[in-house]
Amino acid sequence: MKISYIQSDIVWADPEANVARFGAALDSLPKSDLYVLPEMFTTGFATHPEGVAEEHNLGLDWMVCTARERNCAIAGSISTKEGGRFYNRFHFVTPDSVTDYDKHHLFTFSGEHLRYTAGDRRVDAVWQGVRFRLSVCYDLRFPAWLRNNPSEPYDVLVCVASWPQIRSDAWKSLIRARAIENQSYVVAVNREGSDPSCTYSGDSAIIDPYGNVLPNGSELDIPGLEAFRKRFPVLEDADKISL
Repeated sequence: MKISYIQSDIVWADPEANVARFGAALDSLPKSDLYVLPEMFTTGFATHPEGVAEEHNLGLDWMVCTARERNCAIAGSISTKEGGRFYNRFHFVTPDSVTDYDKHHLFTFSGEHLRYTAGDRRVDAVWQGVRFRLSVCYDLRFPAWLRNNPSEPYDVLVCVASWPQIRSDAWKSLIRARAIENQSYVVAVNREGSDPSCTYSGDSAIIDPYGNVLPNGSELDIPGLEAFRKRFPVLEDADKISL
């Protein structure tokens, strides 16, 4: 399972420009099984989504077409308006399916909770036999929500983000902690550049279950992950927490 991420600036509130930007970035990368994009990659992190959030599925349609054309999976979140409500919706798209996760922990510090509707369930996507747990930005701070289940463990935690540079040390610490405590890979993809509110330093990374940072475009060793869990069964000793 080869995974690549795209860490980029985002053109504010311009889905067409951002689809073109990320499409060009994909063209420049070697072939991967999964490509991961940042949070709200078509608009930037829009806490006032009126007139900004997508209603016509431009970003999702592009993801579906890209997955089919490249025979790959592609993942990222989009500010979405549906049924009169706004959602920060993570799409995990394969050539045959679309799995959606609505961000559960809305970022109250920025007022995201005032206009968006929170998701109420954990979501896993499966691609090429690998189980991916989906998460968005602020979710990263809540380990109980992301706790791996030993009876049906996920293999890779994917977190897409618009995480400001001022808190980059927390980002780098948390993505390593989530990998170590859950005995999983973590693919954490953050944007670069700036928007009307913040500056972003990226710091995207693929982390292995030991907490090591791997290069972009790495091949994940899923059999090795399973062997590690059997040899060192930390998940079996985890506190039983139900939310």
